Amino acid sequence: MSTVAATVSGPSRTHAQWRLLLGAAHPRQAVVLALAIGVLAFYSDRGWVQSLVAAAAVLVVQLAAGLLNDLFDAPLDRHGEVADKPVASGAVPRGNVTFTIAVLVLIAIPLSLQNGTLAGAALLATLVVAFVHDRILHRTPFSFVGWMLTFALYPVFLAYGGWAGGRHGDDPTWQFILVSAFVGLCVHFATTLPDLVGDNRSGVRNLPLVIALRVGAPRLLVATVVVSALVLAAFIVIGIDPGLRQW
Repeated sequence: MSTVAATVSGPSRTHAQWRLLLGAAHPRQAVVLALAIGVLAFYSDRGWVQSLVAAAAVLVVQLAAGLLNDLFDAPLDRHGEVADKPVASGAVPRGNVTFTIAVLVLIAIPLSLQNGTLAGAALLATLVVAFVHDRILHRTPFSFVGWMLTFALYPVFLAYGGWAGGRHGDDPTWQFILVSAFVGLCVHFATTLPDLVGDNRSGVRNLPLVIALRVGAPRLLVATVVVSALVLAAFIVIGIDPGLRQW
């Protein structure tokens, strides 16, 4: 009887671990960003296969970055009693998280470089930015730096992207790099707003929380929506003309 129970519970525990790991990787944000990059790659005449590979590379990199975020934030999440954080609660052992991050990085390297050596290096650089951001900047008023740098690297990944090694395409326009960086800033505020209470309780002082403590969360929400709409409009206009590449 005990053997049967162990047989049933073993796979069940494994399934639960994978489910919790996936939740800790911020999958919705990763999927949305991967889809956006895939659409932009297709818009840049990369074709279905190359666009799917570009989206897959971004997805894997983002999942690794998401796990890094929850791994480094675990002590603060425990202190702030933040709900739905399996790494902080101990439901997912740190060893499982670090092992999964290592596997994702090993997958991300060849997948990124398949988009071109220079493009792949730009995408992999976002992992370095994520590490520094989560380890140092994430809890400070400089929390916006990592987000803006990451999103500024995506036009480089797209413009130089192609098939296999080497450099493909022309230089990305500075306008598109700049507006992409501001998209990252808006995403930072939008994703941080729901966690302001928990961040305040845990002692985090990221830029959105610092502003919210001064002007109030409702005003910050309105400002975020308005600025995000303006930045999105600029992103669309600049994306069409002059676009991703210098002609």
